Amino acid sequence: MKSMQSAKGPRVLVIGGGAAGMMAAGCALEAGAAVTVLEGNQRPGRKVAITGKGRCNVTNDCTPQELLQNVPRNPRFLFAAMAAFPPSATIAFFEEHGVPLKTERGRRVFPQSDRALDIVDALAAYSRRAEWCHERAEKLSLCPDGRFCVQTPGGSYIAEAVILATGGRSYPLTGSDGAGYRLAAGLGHTVTALSPSLVPLTSPDPDCRELMGLALKNVGLRILPAAGGKTIYEDFGEMLFTHFGLSGPMILSASAHLRGVAIESLVAEIDLKPALDEKTLDARLCADFSKYANRNFANSLGDLLPSGMIPVMVRRSGISGEKKVNTITREERKRLLNCLKHFRVRLDGFRPIEEAIITSGGIEVKEVDPKTMMSKRVPGLFFAGEILDVDAYTGGYNLQIAFATGVCAGRAAAAYISQTEE
Repeated sequence: MKSMQSAKGPRVLVIGGGAAGMMAAGCALEAGAAVTVLEGNQRPGRKVAITGKGRCNVTNDCTPQELLQNVPRNPRFLFAAMAAFPPSATIAFFEEHGVPLKTERGRRVFPQSDRALDIVDALAAYSRRAEWCHERAEKLSLCPDGRFCVQTPGGSYIAEAVILATGGRSYPLTGSDGAGYRLAAGLGHTVTALSPSLVPLTSPDPDCRELMGLALKNVGLRILPAAGGKTIYEDFGEMLFTHFGLSGPMILSASAHLRGVAIESLVAEIDLKPALDEKTLDARLCADFSKYANRNFANSLGDLLPSGMIPVMVRRSGISGEKKVNTITREERKRLLNCLKHFRVRLDGFRPIEEAIITSGGIEVKEVDPKTMMSKRVPGLFFAGEILDVDAYTGGYNLQIAFATGVCAGRAAAAYISQTEE
């Protein structure tokens, strides 16, 4: 058994070397604790390294109150953590640690280099004085003296405080395989139902497979009942057709708004020309039809649409692709306009949780002190990041939650072992 006492004082054991774990480890070190990090991967922060298509949307340049408005699940639990370490503190932290940042549309904050690895490297440097052990925690239990015993394939560790920062169940290849839920449950914690959030949507529409790989930029999106009714979600930006349905930034954001909704009753309605109202778009169609008056209809849409989308649009419009443009009627032109402004795709489900960016659900927050992230059931056990039953929309909010809860857990764990020594 590996005793984790040293001349430097009692140890904090952090399980998980992701965003929350590295931030927690660094904060505990700054507070004077000796820290060991258990991380199964040889390189820390693997999930951080692939976020934002490798660019890493590190936070959102908003107030704590605005951030909480983008947390659909248990936002009040995060009030104290966001007050202790708001987005402005995250921005200052990375710039002080050598990562210049920039703010883009929607106040999303990225490294100026567009390299997520710069964020990983800064966090790794912040926590580098910890003892890093590349082992996976298999069991977490209490010793008779109140300390913790963590068993790994290579042996056991004894610690005075443990921070669980193992992530959720999304992207298991990065190490987020849900093991932390099992460790916490073994000590009596409740794990709420797990489901994917920020995940692609599936569709039975064969047009998705035909359009597979086509990315759309600067389009509008609405999610609404197929039979008509109130819009559930609305956005503007980028999306992607896939063999199974729809993906891309807007679709991932939309998925977080669809919990508890009968998704098979919904459609995604895409506005391919959101900058043009129907009157202006009709004038544009008339101009194009005049320009290409002697062409077949299928050969007249190149100025309006990506080439891969033209066969689908011809079919949906109900206009023969071989019909001469100068014979298209006003009613047919109206049908085409409707397809351009209201391109509908039926929905029928979510992709698996393993493909989600974030796991919805986790450790029941009623069992956790919101100021310290310490368990109310097991003194000395702390939580940070995605393992908690909190999650947010896209825009840098989820990483901000990881950093803020990591800071609170790291500081509080160091304070806890200091108090137990006295």
